[in-house]
Amino acid sequence: MKTVSLTVAQVFEIALKQYSDGKLGQAEKTCQKILSADPVSAVTLNLLAVIHMARGRKTLALSNYDRAVRLRPDFAEAWSNRGMLLKTLGRRAEALESFDRALALQPDHVGLLNNRAALLQEEGRYQDALADYDRALALQPDYPEALNNRGIAAYELGRLEQAVADYDRAIALRPDYAAAFSNRGNALGKLGRHEEALASYDRALALQPDHVDALNNRGITLRGLGRLEDSLASHDAALKLRPADPHALVSRGLTLHELDRLDEALASYDRALALEGNHVKAHVNRGAVLHALGRLDDAMATFERVLREQPDNVEALTNRGTVLHDLARYGEALASHEQAIAVRPDDAVALDNRAVTLHKLQRLEEALACLDQAIAARPDYAPAFSNRGVTLCDLHRFDEALASYDSAIALRPDYADAHFLKSLTSLVTGDFAQGWLGYEWRHRAPVARLKPLERPRPRWRGDEDIAGRTILLHSEQGFGDSIQFCRYVPLVAARGARVLLEMDAPLCGLMATLAGQAQIIAKGDALPDYDLHCPLPSLPLAFATRLETIPADMPYLHAPDSAVLRWKQRLGDVSALKIGLAWSGNPNHVRDRERSMQLAQLEPLLDVDATFVSLQKQYRAGDVEQLAQAGVRDVSADLHDFTDTAALIAALDLVVTVDTSVAHLAGALGKPVWIMMTHAPDWRWLLDRDDSPWYPTVRLLRQSENRDWSDVVARVYAALCELGGAAAEKAVA
Repeated sequence: MKTVSLTVAQVFEIALKQYSDGKLGQAEKTCQKILSADPVSAVTLNLLAVIHMARGRKTLALSNYDRAVRLRPDFAEAWSNRGMLLKTLGRRAEALESFDRALALQPDHVGLLNNRAALLQEEGRYQDALADYDRALALQPDYPEALNNRGIAAYELGRLEQAVADYDRAIALRPDYAAAFSNRGNALGKLGRHEEALASYDRALALQPDHVDALNNRGITLRGLGRLEDSLASHDAALKLRPADPHALVSRGLTLHELDRLDEALASYDRALALEGNHVKAHVNRGAVLHALGRLDDAMATFERVLREQPDNVEALTNRGTVLHDLARYGEALASHEQAIAVRPDDAVALDNRAVTLHKLQRLEEALACLDQAIAARPDYAPAFSNRGVTLCDLHRFDEALASYDSAIALRPDYADAHFLKSLTSLVTGDFAQGWLGYEWRHRAPVARLKPLERPRPRWRGDEDIAGRTILLHSEQGFGDSIQFCRYVPLVAARGARVLLEMDAPLCGLMATLAGQAQIIAKGDALPDYDLHCPLPSLPLAFATRLETIPADMPYLHAPDSAVLRWKQRLGDVSALKIGLAWSGNPNHVRDRERSMQLAQLEPLLDVDATFVSLQKQYRAGDVEQLAQAGVRDVSADLHDFTDTAALIAALDLVVTVDTSVAHLAGALGKPVWIMMTHAPDWRWLLDRDDSPWYPTVRLLRQSENRDWSDVVARVYAALCELGGAAAEKAVA
């Protein structure tokens, strides 16, 4: 039989065919045969290196590429392949040098230009990468991979419209290009075109259901659209495919945070950090959850840890500022926000948070200017519009405030905080029709600091016949709110319902004096069965209350006669006025710093010829010592609940108080009460009037624009002197 002798070139073609057919082992043996006969065959060394790469032998592959280019320095393909291998090894500088050698030999090779640009992109050299993509596309305009990659570079440079255009061209050339659809979703999301972004991710996943990045980014988009449960499902799907993905775990944590599932969010961040201990976003977002959990010291420690490594981390600086704000360390908070802005002057979140702290410091015009900067930097940032509304309200620019809230709501129709805050502006300006409707958002608004409204029975909204049915009316907020709105209980009973009234225990005894038949139940006690429920602050909506229809038959609460008599005997039969004082309210109230005073600020009043009695149940630091020095009677040990306080108030001639539950109690008892008001009052006291439609015996004394208590105290002093003189004249007569 005759033996056929094959040339080296023919054997190489066999090796190449074996490689193309996926027969890597045979192809490798064939290459070795060629090299045993021709050790300097550079093309064979290049193919063998490619085979080693395919079999995961990167070190052997690099050795063969090195031999190939030493033998043939003009071998562009080997230089290019060597560059791709060095890139995968993370040896980017050498990879770039290898690509440059290849391009010097083949300047118009579009694949080389694309690969070099991708390497520059990894290095963060996006402008240089863009130049290479442009060269490649000038040579081959229908190159979908280069278009997709150029879109990524444009995206990183903030040229989002260009990025979308590049992705669109790539998709037009390759309609099944899942990666381009996914990247297109990223750019559309940055442009605020969230519904289009979602559709783009969905298209990517229809083409490639296991595209983890598309699933994760889809979850981020769904979170931005407020579809939190869908967002969580998308992140979970991504993690099912790639459980050890710290980025997906961080994204999942953000969604869980927004769902208020804080412990689960914390666990998600902890999993991310177990995989990547220096994952900065995981640390920062974990700190935000600790903040939300009220673990302020732990949150602060987390942000400080990040800042030790990255002193200019804007997110950590901003979050640290919010913690300092909540700790009432406003000067430090402002400094932290300003440090963040120095790093990133157009960061809307940092600007917004700086404005909130400036507002707390009563630097309102500066706060407004800062919010305008935030909106200019990011016109779609709804929180800045909402906080701008708050600031405009405090500046008494109410029409502008309403417009600002409307802008926030237009951007985020389900923005509960903006709806709720807008309702307060409507109420304080007397627009009860809109105000009560918007006030119902309070249960969903984090700024209202209320627990979710969860009851097993339907909600009564005033439009359903309740005759013969049992309805649960329940307190929801502070003591003052309960006292103000319990006036509606007899009106509910008058509709023929059996009324259950659930109250905080300190109010239960007092509520028993309400007209009508209501069964009083202390919170925490077992509830009888009922048909419907309604929170007390929702009763004005149920009764369609307007300014002219506020139920104001006074008094609607009463102190027991025997208890009043005991207080009168204890205070003594003195001719001087007997005046009750309250200067501070709930220290946890969001506006306590503004509406409460220090006892020392009331010192000028104590020169009036009167008997002063403290109505405070709780005292703050230094109050007790000042009471003794000022001669104000302290009876707090005998004020066990609101029934005791009501009896004491009934035994007095006048109550002088800041805006706290004592003001409501005195008003509900029909007692003369003077309320010292901040310049930006709570909604229920309305504007520019010294009386209240809620309480006919109330007199309102408001701060002027200087927002100082001294002017208010001076006016109270003058009024007391006038009242004391009138009382003295009456006694002489």
